[in-house]
Amino acid sequence: MQKIALVLLTLVVILTPSLLHFGFKLSGKKMKTVLGINIFAFLAIMASTAVLMFSQSAFAETAADTASGAAGMGYIAAALVTGLAAIGAGIAVAAAASSAIGAISEDASVMGKALIFVALAEGIALYGLLISFTILGRLG
Repeated sequence: MQKIALVLLTLVVILTPSLLHFGFKLSGKKMKTVLGINIFAFLAIMASTAVLMFSQSAFAETAADTASGAAGMGYIAAALVTGLAAIGAGIAVAAAASSAIGAISEDASVMGKALIFVALAEGIALYGLLISFTILGRLG
């Protein structure tokens, strides 16, 4: 019953901003407030889901449960490394690429330097992927 309630609550939290935006035509500061509340509620639901998920067998673990739990945490770590590195790379590429386009539009001779900075920002995602492969290699 708790799982169904969490799923329904998560769906409501995810769909609320779009329904408010299209239904009531919210914009500007009101929409930012709604999105902030939505993000906070979503993170609270995810935290409570994680607590419920891990609390059932936290006190009665066998050796097999411990090994599978460690592998599960390793998979979560690999996913977080890849996801967060991709988000960071996206933010870095957005800043570097827009600046590079502006610099190239003023002086075409800086194209090589600008592309190097964009490629350096893209390397962040590759480093995250490399660390993820390292974690996955140690699991198996």
